[in-house]
Amino acid sequence: MNGVHISSPVHAPTFGWDVGGAHVKVSMIDTSGALCDVAQWACPLWQGLDHLERAIDHVFTRWPDAGAAAAQHALTMTGEMVDLFADRATGVRALTRALAARLGPQTRFFAGAEGWLDAAACADQWRAVASANWLATAQWLATRVPDAVLIDIGSTTTDIIPVVGGRVVAQGANDAARLVSGELVYQGVVRTPLCGVTHQILFRDQTTNVMNEWFATTADVYRLTGELWPAHDQHPSADNGPKTEAASRVRIARMIGRDAADATETEWRRFAQRWRHEQLSTIATNLARVRVAHPALAAAPLVGAGCGRFLATALAQQDGRGYIDFAVLAGVPPANAELAEWVATCAPSVAVALLAHSGARVEAAQTA
Repeated sequence: MNGVHISSPVHAPTFGWDVGGAHVKVSMIDTSGALCDVAQWACPLWQGLDHLERAIDHVFTRWPDAGAAAAQHALTMTGEMVDLFADRATGVRALTRALAARLGPQTRFFAGAEGWLDAAACADQWRAVASANWLATAQWLATRVPDAVLIDIGSTTTDIIPVVGGRVVAQGANDAARLVSGELVYQGVVRTPLCGVTHQILFRDQTTNVMNEWFATTADVYRLTGELWPAHDQHPSADNGPKTEAASRVRIARMIGRDAADATETEWRRFAQRWRHEQLSTIATNLARVRVAHPALAAAPLVGAGCGRFLATALAQQDGRGYIDFAVLAGVPPANAELAEWVATCAPSVAVALLAHSGARVEAAQTA
């Protein structure tokens, strides 16, 4: 194994990074292992690496210690998937080089069973690094809840990951295989075009075809249902228009060839609930596929993460099963609602920071 274990000086904080195609999420763990702060920045990586450079600048501004030579940086990513890169290998190599150059010598990349790799090792073992953020979250979860289904519903995707007996037992090891198994559903609560949610939908008791145009996104739906936290609404709307309820009504009306004036606000809100129902149904279908593959999880709780975990709560209620919020597992006090929201939303970044810190403490104890 070519992995490199993180060795953490007692005076150095650990920063966990999840570098996606649309956001950069970063968490800070102090030397005792306590989660101190979490933040997310929009980063449309498909438009160029300069967006990543700006996100790193924001991190250094928020946490000056992140730029110190002693700072530990543990990273995972999905950003290699964007069409800025010719293929995933190129993406991993470009991102790991850029990140290591800015973050310094204590930068390591999560590679699942391969351990922690430096940027040089990532060039050959890019497959282990590519889109491994779901595995980081699930591996940390497995240390806390032996039997569970992780449901991480983000702005763009949904991960459905089985944990049995304290082990991650996902059938798919990469995005291609997870799309086949149902463990990856390419739908989220902010950026997903509504024409990707369903091709037919009910409006005023009639089934209508949906226009295959990027007229509206799921953010429009959850603005109208009141479930999308404004701080998670970081990307432009489909028409680059306002992110208001009135503008969202205009956009979802276009999906079925109508204008907002064709129905009342109540009707459009009911229509948004219908879109919610369709998306929830798709996720539920894939959750059922994962459960069938693992009979031991018949009564296991769902662990919700991501900015769309309100849908995970709804799934647990539908199934009559327990629900655990990722932030609770991470030790966030219930009274700190804002921190809990960010911790659950940025779960992979929290997980890699905690895994790295735990690994560092184990190595130090063994060396001593």
